[in-house]
Amino acid sequence: MYQHQTVIVDQFTVCLRREGQTVYQQVLSLERPSVLRSWNWGLCGYFAFYHALYPRAWTVYQLPGQNVTLTCRQITPILPHDYQDSSLPVGIFVWDVENEGDETLDVSIMFSMRNGLGGEDDALGGLWNEPFCLERDGETVQGLLLHHPTPPNPYTMAVAARRTADTTVTHSTAFDPDSTGQQVWQDLLQDGQLDSPAGQSTPSKKGVGIAGAVCVSSKLPPRGQCCLEFSLAWDMPRIMFGAKGQVHYRRYTRFFGSDGDAAPALSHYALCQYAAWEDRISAWQNPVLDDRSLPAWYKSALFNELYFLADGGTVWLEVPEDSLPEELGGSMNQLRPILQDYGRFGYLEGQEYRMYNTYDVHFYASFALIMLWPKLELSLQYDMALATLKEDLTRRRYLMSGVVAPVKRRNVIPHDIGDPDDEPWLRVNAYLIHDTADWKDLNLKFVLQVYRDYYLTSDQSFLKDMWPVCLAVMESEMKFDKDHDGLIENGGYADQTYDGWVTTGPSAYCGGLWLAAVAVMVQMAVLCGAQDVQDKFSSILRRGQEAYERLLWNGRYYNYDSSSQPQSRSIMSDQCAGQWFLRACGLGEGDTEVFPTVHVVRALQTIFELNVQAFAGGAMGAVNGMQPHGVPDRSSVQSDEVWVGVVYGLAATMIQEGLIWEGFRTAEGCYRTVWERLGLAFQTPEAYCQQQVFRSLAYMRPLSIWAMQLALQQQQHKKGSRPIVTQGAGLSTEPKCGPKTTLADLSPE
Repeated sequence: MYQHQTVIVDQFTVCLRREGQTVYQQVLSLERPSVLRSWNWGLCGYFAFYHALYPRAWTVYQLPGQNVTLTCRQITPILPHDYQDSSLPVGIFVWDVENEGDETLDVSIMFSMRNGLGGEDDALGGLWNEPFCLERDGETVQGLLLHHPTPPNPYTMAVAARRTADTTVTHSTAFDPDSTGQQVWQDLLQDGQLDSPAGQSTPSKKGVGIAGAVCVSSKLPPRGQCCLEFSLAWDMPRIMFGAKGQVHYRRYTRFFGSDGDAAPALSHYALCQYAAWEDRISAWQNPVLDDRSLPAWYKSALFNELYFLADGGTVWLEVPEDSLPEELGGSMNQLRPILQDYGRFGYLEGQEYRMYNTYDVHFYASFALIMLWPKLELSLQYDMALATLKEDLTRRRYLMSGVVAPVKRRNVIPHDIGDPDDEPWLRVNAYLIHDTADWKDLNLKFVLQVYRDYYLTSDQSFLKDMWPVCLAVMESEMKFDKDHDGLIENGGYADQTYDGWVTTGPSAYCGGLWLAAVAVMVQMAVLCGAQDVQDKFSSILRRGQEAYERLLWNGRYYNYDSSSQPQSRSIMSDQCAGQWFLRACGLGEGDTEVFPTVHVVRALQTIFELNVQAFAGGAMGAVNGMQPHGVPDRSSVQSDEVWVGVVYGLAATMIQEGLIWEGFRTAEGCYRTVWERLGLAFQTPEAYCQQQVFRSLAYMRPLSIWAMQLALQQQQHKKGSRPIVTQGAGLSTEPKCGPKTTLADLSPE
């Protein structure tokens, strides 16, 4: 549950002293707030530079007139294939200070932090701070604990620093963040340290805020350097969702306990481990960063879009053994071990679209999980399988159609796993706009992801467990093939992930996903020794391929749908989604060809010519729908939009088919628009229009950038081999393009 606001007191302040006198004291922020007026605000942004490669960032401050450079390194343990440290609620701020002058210098950095966010969460009072010091294994960490006991989810934040032979750590236990701030400012100004009172603060009164600060000081000789190390930890072991029913415990409590007293230990661990984290992050990222054939914008997008895995309202929970229903999990041998060993993972569709694990969107985003934390992807899939086999016959009215129908029907994939303001996992399908039991894409996306996840992990137990669920959802899907020609039909409303774009009859998007899912069922039937199922789906596939080509292929691309509506001949940028997934699974060519390769390549070229190059000068990615004469399809809100996550998936499809330059050029338009022109770094929207109107900030789907990386990795493997996601698997170092294709001229960098 997000509050989009700046907590103004949460700042770093630098104090410089020469010959016993403070010569410079500045809040390292461009803000000029109406509170804390005694503080020196308004840093000139000209002297500061920010760089990010998630999960690291660097801010460099060149302090004017001081011959001092500060570099703040931010590190958080988001570590591929690590299921312990990646769960920890900690961040590190390492300040490297360079004295470029000829005089000895005393430098102090003060880290100030409010207890809470201000506003109604803190208004009841009863918040209190206390200093702590933890010495363990020869390392000492000092700081402040900010106790926020407000129900239902009390927490403690720890602002801490490492104390060494060369540093002094002091603190201010409590001050009013809504005052002028004069007392704490003068305290620092006087001697570059804080007064460090012993004992805890008195609990805050109703309506009165409370903040604290920790300061680290060191002496720098002329031309010298020093390192000042801070940590921030937030210990909220319990979660009660909005229904205030079941108590859940976060994943990290397995390692640090669930009593709410872990903040000192978390701080100590983080400050002692961060150097190793940095080394591991470098080892993971450097093969991409050092690859000169890849453009700079792509390196930024690939890593920085991962922010959403942690920042998407994410919860990673322990799963008690008695919480898994015996009757549903009995046929899934690995369900209990996976969920109990790796926990339960949920992330929101978007910070504004409050539904966990929205599955039609996860289809795109899931490449990041399966490539970097494959066990979390399998855990999510087991949760989805459990939800599929359940039903909730409570009837409700759906907003778009007015139809009254059950919340959840058996043997269909749910749209989402629930709303954090209710009781997710227990009550699924928070989505109210359409009855998604009639959506055409959800069941198919499950089947495709199951096979992709098996292909990339070689986990045969997972495939065996999911096989009955795949059979059940495909059986449910069969009813959408009303004329029994092997191809499903859409229902004349927006019945797929494009939930504002009406589709009627056989369509390029859902028809393509259907054929891909049928082809995957044939492969799974072979692996599971089910000859009768193999024969059944092979027959459907042959008939469906013929119908798909006959009804939708027009010589240049696949029509949007086969209706008589004006938008029927629109060029949909996402029309090759089925082929995209087949290729990601090592299928879709040669003996496993479903869509004629010549048609796929021609369709992608048409999309590039019209949806990309003829839209906004080729500089904004691919518009969802384009009419054949080069005007965007404005028959719906969504056909006229660019969906960033769809564009990254499209770019991956182009790379898979050898259109590597086109793929990078297509994706670059989205990156430049979002991260540069719109200034929406770390809040990539779902959609934007040519007029630079955007929708749904901080959205799940753009994690599909990792499908581009998989496509590049697969370029490295000889035909017939396959990439394996294993512990410590590295990223590709040198994407091998076709003999006539290079990446060198993709961007000015």
